[in-house]
Parts: sequence; C-alpha cells; structure tokens
Amino acid sequence: MRLRTLTTVTVAVTALSACGSSQEAQDTVAQGDAETRSISHVMGTTEVPAEPQRVVTLDTPHLDTALSLGITPAGSVQSDVAGGLPEYLGDRTQGIEIVGTIEEPELEAIAALEPDLILSSSVRHEGIYDQLSEIAPTVLTDYEQGWQAIFSTTAEALGMAEEGEEALAEYESRAQEIGDALGADGASASIVRFLPDETRIYGPETFSGSILTDVGFALPELPYDEYSMVYISPELIDQANADVVFSTAYGDPATTTKDSVTAVWDLLEAVPDCAFEVDDAEWMLGIGPIGAGIVLDDVEATLAGTECL
Repeated sequence: MRLRTLTTVTVAVTALSACGSSQEAQDTVAQGDAETRSISHVMGTTEVPAEPQRVVTLDTPHLDTALSLGITPAGSVQSDVAGGLPEYLGDRTQGIEIVGTIEEPELEAIAALEPDLILSSSVRHEGIYDQLSEIAPTVLTDYEQGWQAIFSTTAEALGMAEEGEEALAEYESRAQEIGDALGADGASASIVRFLPDETRIYGPETFSGSILTDVGFALPELPYDEYSMVYISPELIDQANADVVFSTAYGDPATTTKDSVTAVWDLLEAVPDCAFEVDDAEWMLGIGPIGAGIVLDDVEATLAGTECL
C-alpha cells in the first residue's frame, strides 16, 4: 500500500520555533518549570521536553525506535483496523494503548493520554500536524531521508541522541561482519514484493534494500520511483535477476499477484536454490533497529552454508 497523507485540516495553532546553528538546536533551555530542547525536523523546529515521559508514536519507524531505546510509548497506532501492533516486536508492546490506525489516528484518544511528545512522519500526518501540535509537541520525520535519518531524529527527540548513535554504529558493524562472512561484496541481490494488485521490486533507498546494500550487495539498476520502487508486470520479472532473490507477500499470498508470476518465476537465475521467501511485515514494516536486526538475521540464516555467492 502506498504511503498516503491524511486530508489536510486547517487549524489555528501557536507554534514554538527557534533558529540558530545545529548545535544550538540541541541545547537544553528552561521554559517555565520544565526544561526543553529545540528539535529541527521536516516541519520546522519544535520545543520538546528534555526528558519526555509520555510518548505517542503514530508510525512504525517511531514505535520501533522508541522500543529499541528502551522507551515504551503510552500510545501507538496499528497498521490497519484489525492488525494490532507489529508482531515482530513481540512482548515489547505490552501496555501500549492503541489510538487508531496509521491512516486514521484518533485525536481524542491521543489527547486523553496526555502525551508530552508525539512522533510521526510527514508523509503520514502532515495534514493533521497542527491538530497534533495542539495536543503536544510534535516531531515529524521524512521518509525520503532514509530509515537511519528517521531513527536519529526520533532518538534526538526522545533525548537519547548518544544512545542512537551507538545503536547505529552497532548495526553498521554487524552488517559489515555478515557481509564479510558471506562474501557479499561483488554479489547482487533483489527484493520482490507481491501485493493484491501489483508486483514491486524494491531499490537501494527502501528500508530492506538499504540493509542489503549495507551488507555489501548490489541491487538491480532500475528506473526506481521516488519511493525507490519499480512496479512490474509478470513478464518483466527478469528485472529482478540477481545472485540472490528475496520475496515477500502482503497478507495472504493467494490474494496477491504471486500466482500470476509463478509461470515465469523460474526465469530468474536464482530460482530455486537462491530464492528465499521472507516475512513481509519484518522486511517492509520494521523500519528501525529492531526490524533491521531481524532482516540481518534472515540474510545470515538463509545464505549461510549456501553456494549462492
């Protein structure tokens, strides 16, 4: 499903803003009886609590980030009406109150939690940014900057910038170690996702695609769109040709385009021994350190001991 913004609602709001150098944007200042920090983000600059206590996350990258840093949000949204919070996060999500879906957050439920910080992305909630800001200081991130930039801004908003830097360094080190052990340098990989009405090839700027490039793989050179994806018909499946092919299916595979590609799937050189099915939610919705760790686990587990590279 493509990322979509909600309908824009114009609401009068008084916004706190600051200007200055990037260093000044990180300085802690006193405001009333509480200390705040100025956070620069895609919507401008927002004063947030120095140590947020009641956080609400309205998109999966921010939920993953908070939990990876040991912070359990007071509230979060589910990906759809019946989906609940991402299963890959396990029991980390216990105690988090559901406040609607990603596409339709429940503003009254969010306000009832009395948050002191709201986190989300502009592509999801730019249209209700003013309303969210009336409830609590709100920081939005930009998907086009990549998952690591989203993570860093979110960690900074949470007052855990240093811990965030350490987490990214650990991720990068592990990705390199796995790539070296597998011999990924010079090898190619591709990611195919089957959805109900379309088939996509994921590029190097997507979440899972960027992880494969961090491991050392080269992804197919294709005319990717602004989301680093290519939409293909079954007869163009050869565009996914690579030494290793990972595929996912959104929901029930029988309701996706997977069956329509079956007849030509064998045209890929990686089939059958070096083509692997992986979990869609983990590879497509993780978008944070916890999800990235799972993708690395999958890459290591599926390719260890094979002759694919």
